[in-house]
Amino acid sequence: MSEEAKKDEPIKNKYSADSIQALEGMEHVRMRPSMYIGDIGIRGLHHLVYEVVDNSIDEAMGGHCDTINVTINEDNSITTKDNGRGIPVDLHKKEGVSALEVVMTKIGAGGKFDKDSYKVSGGLHGVGVSVVNALSDHLRATVYRDGKIWEQEYERGKAIYPVKSIGETTERGTQVTFHPDETIFTQTIEYSYETLSNRMRELSFLNKGVTITLTDKRQKDKDSESGYLNETFYSDEGLKEFVKFLDGNREQLTKNIIAIEGEKNGIPVEVAMVYNTSYTENLHSYVNNINTHEGGTHLSGFRRGLTTTLKKYADTSGMLDKLKFEVQGDDFREGLTAIISVKVAEPQFEGQTKTKLGNREVSAAVSQAVSEMLTDYLEEHPDDAKIIVQKVILAAQARHAATKAREMVQRKSVMSIGGLPGKLSDCSEQDPAICELFLVEGDSAGGTAKMGRDRNFQAILPLRGKILNVEKAMQHKVFENEEIKNMYTALGVTIGTEEDSKALNLDKLRYHKIVIMCDADVDGSHIETLILTFFFRYMRELIEAGHVYIATPPLYLVKKGAKKQYAWNDKERDAIADSYSGGVNIQRYKGLGEMNAEQLWDTTMNPNFRTLRQITIDSGSEADRVFSMLMGDEVPPRREFIEKNALYANIDA
Repeated sequence: MSEEAKKDEPIKNKYSADSIQALEGMEHVRMRPSMYIGDIGIRGLHHLVYEVVDNSIDEAMGGHCDTINVTINEDNSITTKDNGRGIPVDLHKKEGVSALEVVMTKIGAGGKFDKDSYKVSGGLHGVGVSVVNALSDHLRATVYRDGKIWEQEYERGKAIYPVKSIGETTERGTQVTFHPDETIFTQTIEYSYETLSNRMRELSFLNKGVTITLTDKRQKDKDSESGYLNETFYSDEGLKEFVKFLDGNREQLTKNIIAIEGEKNGIPVEVAMVYNTSYTENLHSYVNNINTHEGGTHLSGFRRGLTTTLKKYADTSGMLDKLKFEVQGDDFREGLTAIISVKVAEPQFEGQTKTKLGNREVSAAVSQAVSEMLTDYLEEHPDDAKIIVQKVILAAQARHAATKAREMVQRKSVMSIGGLPGKLSDCSEQDPAICELFLVEGDSAGGTAKMGRDRNFQAILPLRGKILNVEKAMQHKVFENEEIKNMYTALGVTIGTEEDSKALNLDKLRYHKIVIMCDADVDGSHIETLILTFFFRYMRELIEAGHVYIATPPLYLVKKGAKKQYAWNDKERDAIADSYSGGVNIQRYKGLGEMNAEQLWDTTMNPNFRTLRQITIDSGSEADRVFSMLMGDEVPPRREFIEKNALYANIDA
């Protein structure tokens, strides 16, 4: 560029030192909230609560707190209160303000960075309550400490006034009330009682001896002492009770839950496990109360300790002598529910979502602890030992039978036109990020969807009837099922090795939106649940990567003359009918096939107007429990769940 051109260059296009924004602390959190809490949707909103509660749990892990109260207030603000030591309020020498203000307004400040205060802490890598403060339009911190009540309020992370004493007290602890900033959480600031309840229950199991209460002041409950909906969570036995809770809908094989709690190589290790009659492996791992759903070194240590010890026992017992092939790692984990919880002073997290433990020293500690626990248990409980080995042998035989079925699926999944399912109506677009696959119930609805879709980026795969319930099926039966084989082939993913039978090659995925589109009735809901059970058990990576959605077709078409509107529930239907002032014609859609192609496109498939519900997993352990309850063998818990949750249900004996 010539000197003349440089002189004429507009000031706004100059890139100089003045162009660099130095965002520090709270400002950066508000500008880039997803870097700190994952996202600004439902999950991130609830993460604010977890961050504040984690501070109280840290106090409990240090032996300073045994009661934590969480309240959802009428305006969707949250109040948490514990009986810990209380955040210090004295002057912070370096910052020149109260330590409370430092903790609340400085990123990375807090006692969990001081090894003398906390040996181990949870939370999202130490960002803690200051991030909650930054993302709240108002926060009040109240500290009960040294006989006085101290208080400070903040707006969007900035203190309104210095910390002040507002009275005397005999209590101790910290209370925080915050209201999420609606300019940050634009989707919603409405908290889910169920989501918070699941997490508080989980924390009570992981931290036995701590009482956690959850109260929802938005919901009245005349039978409750407080007058509001509330629950109290408390566990005496910790992970043993957690396993009982998760396996409540399955038939237990062994008489006892196998459990250990202790310290190996300076690392606290707690494990509880039990075998059941199911064909699925359900392992849940935690580090400092954080659910590490991507696993890590503690999980690999558990698997190694389990496999080595059980293999040695089975070989010595002679029960494997008649087998004509080797048992493998998967065989030892079929029908196993286990929880592994470790406490690590300086956890190193890896993986896409930073929930995979990378500390190498943890693997040996867990492996050794599990090996010692199992060796002792098998010697002391020979009847249970025999049952476990018999389960392993059956699993090995089933796996051997599944090998041919697996190979058939692999061969059918070859990426060529000839390799695609005959019923698949594919799209012309080749970029998976743009492509959508609709899994549609039946040929009738499939035909309507094919006519109504945008052929450029929308593919249709009709499924015949109700697919196999994988919760109650052996693995080779799953791979032999025609509809399931078609799904694997259409998606382009292949099944992993026998050692890691559920690993998918997501880089070959042909569609980044997989939409389950069924009728808006009880049968449609059942088919949706069958498909989701399959995805959760065999293609969980699809859900975790955010690729799975459920379509929401309307239930009604309300017409009066030339005017017409769609309604998705009875309340909307009645409101539309009232607005038309009588003389309306209401059409109830019993299935997708009752719509014409244009109606299906307008209401359910057009990206500009449709509503898709993305499937996410907030709690792997709770999802595991619900799927086993809905799709397993035990009828009473399923009946109770349906009666409690169904909007409409015709429940036969």
